[in-house]
Amino acid sequence: MDKQYLTPAETVKSIVENGKRVLTQSRLRTLVLSLLAGFYIGFGAELATVVSHDAAQVAGRGVAAFLSGSVFSLGLMLVVVCGAELFTGNSMLASSALHGEITWGHLLENWVIVILGNLAGSLIFAGMMFASQLWTAPGVADHAIKIAAVKCQLPFTVALVRGMLCNWLVCLAVFMATAARDIPGKLFACYFPIMAFVASGFEHSIANMYFIPTGLLLAAAQGREVPGLTWTACFRDNLLPVTLGNILGGVLFVAFAYWYVHLKVDGRRSRQSRPGDAS
Repeated sequence: MDKQYLTPAETVKSIVENGKRVLTQSRLRTLVLSLLAGFYIGFGAELATVVSHDAAQVAGRGVAAFLSGSVFSLGLMLVVVCGAELFTGNSMLASSALHGEITWGHLLENWVIVILGNLAGSLIFAGMMFASQLWTAPGVADHAIKIAAVKCQLPFTVALVRGMLCNWLVCLAVFMATAARDIPGKLFACYFPIMAFVASGFEHSIANMYFIPTGLLLAAAQGREVPGLTWTACFRDNLLPVTLGNILGGVLFVAFAYWYVHLKVDGRRSRQSRPGDAS
């Protein structure tokens, strides 16, 4: 009977081996997959906005946060099962670089292409949702604008720490999804950590590339000037600290930690643990 999951040590080896794709994958393919990831996270974000816009009035803020996180998890499910390049999940490439399978230059090149592709996909999707006029439903636009404004008003350190906590969970979701050997297992692996980070109020850079521009577009359409909600604040006050936090959280707490525990032995890379030796 086939194994239903990989052990943590086997999972790290699989992640390291998978990271070698950046050596052969074309930049154009990476860009297309990055655009798709921006779309997929956008689907989760818009669904979370619609589902949660009046839930707090009916069931309370805690239940509203839980519902928002539950439906938002669709985004990572699409990324993992359908295949796409998501910047936050690609923090796991640090394991491959640490183990010498790819260079840090390859990692940085991938990150630059992927984050730009994710941004483009998120902006395109925000524009499509704006053009759909689905925001005319009572209360939805106001809720979307409020979400964006709150994110732009976070202090730098708060946004940084929330970004770290967020991608710690996102990368654990990727880790568990890699360990799962079937589709239901991968879906559950995505659901619980993503639900947890959204319900907790942590900050995800790619989701915010959708949330904040959507709020800006809707505020502009209504002729509203919302304190703190500007394009400058979007990039400087939110995306900059949140992205840095996402990198730190994913690289330190997941990619480095599990590489160190399972692949680094006595201060050097274990020859026995090399990905190519795994069967």
